[in-house]
Amino acid sequence: MTTSAGSTSPDLAYAKGLARAFAGAIIFGLPLLMTMEMWFLGIALHPGRLVAFLLVNFVILVGLSRFGGFERTDSLFEDVMDAFAACGVGILGAAAVLALFAIIGPAMPADEIAGKIAIQSVPMSFGAMIARKQLSGGGAEPQDEKEAVREASYGGQLFLMAAGALFLAFNVAPTEEMQLIAYLMSTWHLLVLVVVSLLLLHLFVYRVGFAGQKERAEGHGAVRTFLAYTIPGYGIALAVGLFVLWTFGRVDGTAYDQVAATMAVIAFPGALGAAIARLVV
Repeated sequence: MTTSAGSTSPDLAYAKGLARAFAGAIIFGLPLLMTMEMWFLGIALHPGRLVAFLLVNFVILVGLSRFGGFERTDSLFEDVMDAFAACGVGILGAAAVLALFAIIGPAMPADEIAGKIAIQSVPMSFGAMIARKQLSGGGAEPQDEKEAVREASYGGQLFLMAAGALFLAFNVAPTEEMQLIAYLMSTWHLLVLVVVSLLLLHLFVYRVGFAGQKERAEGHGAVRTFLAYTIPGYGIALAVGLFVLWTFGRVDGTAYDQVAATMAVIAFPGALGAAIARLVV
Protein backbone atom coordinates (compact mmCIF):
# COMPACT_ATOMS: atom_id res chain seq x y z
CA MET A 1 0.00 0.00 0.00
CA THR A 2 1.28 3.44 -0.89
CA THR A 3 0.09 6.74 0.45
CA SER A 4 0.82 8.50 -2.83
CA ALA A 5 2.64 7.89 -6.06
CA GLY A 6 6.22 6.96 -5.38
CA SER A 7 5.75 6.97 -1.60
CA THR A 8 5.56 3.94 0.64
CA SER A 9 3.30 3.51 3.64
CA PRO A 10 4.99 3.72 7.04
CA ASP A 11 4.04 0.11 7.84
CA LEU A 12 5.57 -1.22 4.62
CA ALA A 13 8.70 0.89 5.11
CA TYR A 14 9.06 -0.46 8.65
CA ALA A 15 8.58 -4.02 7.42
CA LYS A 16 11.32 -3.51 4.85
CA GLY A 17 13.51 -2.06 7.58
CA LEU A 18 12.94 -5.13 9.74
CA ALA A 19 13.75 -7.42 6.81
CA ARG A 20 17.05 -5.60 6.32
CA ALA A 21 17.59 -5.77 10.10
CA PHE A 22 17.33 -9.58 10.06
CA ALA A 23 19.70 -9.75 7.10
CA GLY A 24 22.19 -7.46 8.82
CA ALA A 25 21.93 -9.46 12.04
CA ILE A 26 22.78 -12.70 10.26
CA ILE A 27 25.67 -11.18 8.30
CA PHE A 28 27.28 -9.43 11.27
CA GLY A 29 26.58 -12.17 13.80
CA LEU A 30 27.39 -15.28 11.78
CA PRO A 31 31.15 -15.42 12.53
CA LEU A 32 30.53 -15.45 16.28
CA LEU A 33 27.54 -17.76 15.97
CA MET A 34 29.98 -20.35 14.58
CA THR A 35 32.65 -19.78 17.26
CA MET A 36 33.06 -22.39 20.00
CA GLU A 37 34.24 -19.91 22.62
CA MET A 38 30.98 -18.02 22.29
CA TRP A 39 28.95 -21.18 22.85
CA PHE A 40 30.76 -21.87 26.12
CA LEU A 41 30.64 -18.24 27.25
CA GLY A 42 26.88 -18.44 27.11
CA ILE A 43 27.14 -21.09 29.83
CA ALA A 44 30.13 -19.86 31.82
CA LEU A 45 29.51 -16.10 32.00
CA HIS A 46 28.52 -14.73 35.40
CA PRO A 47 24.85 -13.65 35.10
CA GLY A 48 25.58 -10.23 36.56
CA ARG A 49 28.30 -9.55 34.01
CA LEU A 50 26.10 -10.76 31.18
CA VAL A 51 23.28 -8.46 32.28
CA ALA A 52 25.71 -5.52 32.55
CA PHE A 53 26.99 -6.22 29.05
CA LEU A 54 23.47 -6.44 27.65
CA LEU A 55 22.57 -3.11 29.28
CA VAL A 56 25.64 -1.41 27.83
CA ASN A 57 24.80 -2.87 24.44
CA PHE A 58 21.25 -1.50 24.73
CA VAL A 59 22.56 2.00 25.45
CA ILE A 60 24.83 1.73 22.41
CA LEU A 61 21.86 0.64 20.28
CA VAL A 62 19.81 3.64 21.39
CA GLY A 63 22.60 5.96 20.29
CA LEU A 64 23.14 4.12 17.02
CA SER A 65 19.45 4.46 16.25
CA ARG A 66 19.94 8.22 16.18
CA PHE A 67 22.82 8.00 13.69
CA GLY A 68 21.91 5.04 11.51
CA GLY A 69 19.11 2.81 12.70
CA PHE A 70 16.98 0.62 10.47
CA GLU A 71 14.30 3.33 10.25
CA ARG A 72 14.21 7.08 10.61
CA THR A 73 13.55 8.36 14.12
CA ASP A 74 12.64 11.77 15.45
CA SER A 75 12.72 11.35 19.24
CA LEU A 76 14.46 9.53 22.07
CA PHE A 77 11.36 7.40 22.58
CA GLU A 78 11.55 6.18 18.97
CA ASP A 79 15.27 5.46 19.41
CA VAL A 80 14.52 3.37 22.50
CA MET A 81 11.77 1.49 20.66
CA ASP A 82 14.12 0.79 17.77
CA ALA A 83 16.75 -0.45 20.22
CA PHE A 84 14.20 -2.87 21.64
CA ALA A 85 13.33 -3.95 18.09
CA ALA A 86 17.02 -4.54 17.30
CA CYS A 87 17.39 -6.60 20.47
CA GLY A 88 14.34 -8.62 19.49
CA VAL A 89 15.77 -9.24 16.03
CA GLY A 90 19.07 -10.27 17.61
CA ILE A 91 17.40 -12.69 20.02
CA LEU A 92 15.17 -14.28 17.39
CA GLY A 93 17.96 -14.50 14.85
CA ALA A 94 20.43 -15.97 17.34
CA ALA A 95 17.90 -18.54 18.52
CA ALA A 96 17.06 -19.59 14.97
CA VAL A 97 20.66 -19.98 13.82
CA LEU A 98 21.84 -21.71 17.01
CA ALA A 99 18.94 -24.14 16.72
CA LEU A 100 19.78 -24.71 13.05
CA PHE A 101 23.37 -25.58 14.02
CA ALA A 102 22.16 -27.84 16.86
CA ILE A 103 23.99 -25.64 19.39
CA ILE A 104 20.77 -25.37 21.36
CA GLY A 105 17.97 -27.88 21.62
CA PRO A 106 14.95 -28.85 23.70
CA ALA A 107 16.98 -31.32 25.80
CA MET A 108 19.23 -28.54 27.17
CA PRO A 109 18.57 -26.70 30.45
CA ALA A 110 16.66 -23.47 29.99
CA ASP A 111 19.40 -21.33 31.57
CA GLU A 112 22.00 -22.73 29.15
CA ILE A 113 19.79 -21.95 26.16
CA ALA A 114 19.05 -18.46 27.47
CA GLY A 115 22.73 -17.73 28.08
CA LYS A 116 23.81 -18.85 24.62
CA ILE A 117 21.09 -16.83 22.94
CA ALA A 118 21.70 -13.73 25.09
CA ILE A 119 25.43 -13.47 24.40
CA GLN A 120 25.00 -14.13 20.68
CA SER A 121 22.21 -11.58 20.40
CA VAL A 122 24.68 -8.73 21.02
CA PRO A 123 26.54 -8.76 17.67
CA MET A 124 23.32 -9.63 15.87
CA SER A 125 21.47 -6.67 17.38
CA PHE A 126 24.35 -4.41 16.30
CA GLY A 127 24.10 -5.74 12.75
CA ALA A 128 20.34 -5.28 12.82
CA MET A 129 20.67 -1.66 13.89
CA ILE A 130 23.11 -0.57 11.17
CA ALA A 131 21.60 -2.71 8.42
CA ARG A 132 19.74 0.17 6.76
CA LYS A 133 22.88 1.96 5.60
CA GLN A 134 24.76 -1.18 4.63
CA LEU A 135 21.89 -3.07 2.96
CA SER A 136 19.84 -0.26 1.45
CA GLY A 137 20.70 -1.26 -2.09
CA GLY A 138 22.89 1.74 -2.72
CA GLY A 139 20.04 4.20 -2.44
CA ALA A 140 20.84 7.74 -1.56
CA GLU A 141 20.91 8.50 2.10
CA PRO A 142 18.40 11.18 3.09
CA GLN A 143 20.11 14.54 3.37
CA ASP A 144 18.82 15.25 6.89
CA GLU A 145 20.34 11.99 8.14
CA LYS A 146 23.66 12.87 6.57
CA GLU A 147 23.53 16.18 8.36
CA ALA A 148 22.65 14.51 11.67
CA VAL A 149 25.87 12.52 11.54
CA ARG A 150 28.01 15.32 10.12
CA GLU A 151 26.86 17.76 12.79
CA ALA A 152 27.15 15.38 15.72
CA SER A 153 28.61 17.02 18.80
CA TYR A 154 32.06 16.22 20.10
CA GLY A 155 30.45 13.81 22.54
CA GLY A 156 28.56 12.24 19.66
CA GLN A 157 31.79 11.65 17.76
CA LEU A 158 33.31 9.94 20.79
CA PHE A 159 30.16 7.86 21.21
CA LEU A 160 30.47 6.57 17.65
CA MET A 161 34.08 5.67 18.38
CA ALA A 162 32.97 3.72 21.45
CA ALA A 163 30.34 1.86 19.43
CA GLY A 164 32.83 0.88 16.75
CA ALA A 165 35.45 -0.13 19.31
CA LEU A 166 32.93 -2.28 21.17
CA PHE A 167 31.85 -4.12 18.05
CA LEU A 168 35.34 -5.08 16.86
CA ALA A 169 36.70 -5.75 20.35
CA PHE A 170 33.73 -8.01 21.05
CA ASN A 171 34.56 -10.08 17.97
CA VAL A 172 38.01 -11.03 19.28
CA ALA A 173 37.70 -10.81 23.08
CA PRO A 174 36.09 -14.25 23.55
CA THR A 175 39.14 -16.01 22.10
CA GLU A 176 42.07 -17.17 24.21
CA GLU A 177 44.42 -15.90 21.51
CA MET A 178 44.17 -12.37 22.95
CA GLN A 179 45.92 -13.48 26.13
CA LEU A 180 48.35 -15.68 24.22
CA ILE A 181 49.41 -12.83 21.95
CA ALA A 182 49.86 -10.54 24.96
CA TYR A 183 52.00 -13.22 26.64
CA LEU A 184 54.20 -13.68 23.56
CA MET A 185 54.83 -9.97 22.97
CA SER A 186 57.76 -8.21 24.60
CA THR A 187 57.53 -4.72 26.08
CA TRP A 188 58.95 -3.28 22.87
CA HIS A 189 56.39 -5.17 20.80
CA LEU A 190 53.62 -3.72 22.94
CA LEU A 191 54.96 -0.17 22.69
CA VAL A 192 55.17 -0.44 18.91
CA LEU A 193 51.64 -1.86 18.85
CA VAL A 194 50.33 1.14 20.80
CA VAL A 195 52.05 3.56 18.40
CA VAL A 196 50.74 1.71 15.34
CA SER A 197 47.22 1.67 16.81
CA LEU A 198 47.33 5.44 17.36
CA LEU A 199 48.68 6.12 13.89
CA LEU A 200 46.11 3.94 12.17
CA LEU A 201 43.28 5.47 14.17
CA HIS A 202 44.45 8.93 13.14
CA LEU A 203 45.16 8.11 9.51
CA PHE A 204 42.04 6.07 8.85
CA VAL A 205 39.66 8.72 10.11
CA TYR A 206 41.37 12.01 9.36
CA ARG A 207 43.91 11.48 6.60
CA VAL A 208 42.85 8.68 4.25
CA GLY A 209 40.17 9.65 1.76
CA PHE A 210 37.31 7.44 2.94
CA ALA A 211 33.81 8.50 1.98
CA GLY A 212 31.98 9.83 5.01
CA GLN A 213 35.11 10.42 7.06
CA LYS A 214 35.27 13.08 9.75
CA GLU A 215 36.25 16.42 8.32
CA ARG A 216 38.49 18.50 10.53
CA ALA A 217 36.83 21.57 11.92
CA GLU A 218 38.15 24.90 10.71
CA GLY A 219 41.31 25.80 12.58
CA HIS A 220 41.98 22.19 13.64
CA GLY A 221 45.47 21.31 12.49
CA ALA A 222 46.92 17.81 12.57
CA VAL A 223 48.30 18.19 16.10
CA ARG A 224 45.12 19.63 17.55
CA THR A 225 43.04 16.96 15.83
CA PHE A 226 45.35 14.26 17.13
CA LEU A 227 44.97 15.55 20.68
CA ALA A 228 41.23 16.20 20.47
CA TYR A 229 40.12 13.02 18.73
CA THR A 230 42.84 10.42 18.23
CA ILE A 231 44.13 10.28 21.79
CA PRO A 232 40.62 10.19 23.34
CA GLY A 233 39.61 7.63 20.71
CA TYR A 234 42.44 5.34 21.70
CA GLY A 235 41.60 5.83 25.37
CA ILE A 236 38.04 4.77 24.56
CA ALA A 237 39.36 1.68 22.75
CA LEU A 238 41.40 0.76 25.84
CA ALA A 239 38.44 1.27 28.19
CA VAL A 240 36.09 -0.69 25.95
CA GLY A 241 38.66 -3.47 25.66
CA LEU A 242 39.02 -3.70 29.43
CA PHE A 243 35.25 -3.79 29.88
CA VAL A 244 34.83 -6.60 27.35
CA LEU A 245 37.73 -8.56 28.85
CA TRP A 246 36.19 -8.16 32.31
CA THR A 247 32.81 -9.25 31.01
CA PHE A 248 34.29 -12.46 29.62
CA GLY A 249 36.39 -13.12 32.72
CA ARG A 250 39.67 -12.70 30.84
CA VAL A 251 41.23 -10.54 33.57
CA ASP A 252 40.16 -12.54 36.63
CA GLY A 253 43.18 -13.59 38.68
CA THR A 254 45.57 -12.10 36.11
CA ALA A 255 48.60 -10.00 37.02
CA TYR A 256 48.30 -6.28 36.32
CA ASP A 257 51.09 -6.23 33.76
CA GLN A 258 49.46 -9.03 31.82
CA VAL A 259 46.11 -7.26 31.97
CA ALA A 260 47.74 -4.11 30.57
CA ALA A 261 49.38 -6.13 27.80
CA THR A 262 46.08 -7.79 26.88
CA MET A 263 44.38 -4.38 26.85
CA ALA A 264 47.00 -3.11 24.38
CA VAL A 265 46.38 -6.14 22.16
CA ILE A 266 42.59 -5.84 22.14
CA ALA A 267 42.82 -2.05 21.74
CA PHE A 268 44.38 -2.62 18.32
CA PRO A 269 41.14 -3.93 16.73
CA GLY A 270 39.23 -1.61 19.06
CA ALA A 271 41.05 1.43 17.64
CA LEU A 272 40.33 0.26 14.10
CA GLY A 273 36.68 -0.15 15.04
CA ALA A 274 36.66 3.37 16.47
CA ALA A 275 38.25 4.66 13.27
CA ILE A 276 35.74 3.11 10.88
CA ALA A 277 32.62 3.58 13.01
CA ARG A 278 31.51 6.67 11.05
CA LEU A 279 32.00 4.80 7.80
CA VAL A 280 29.76 1.94 8.92
CA VAL A 281 27.04 3.80 10.81
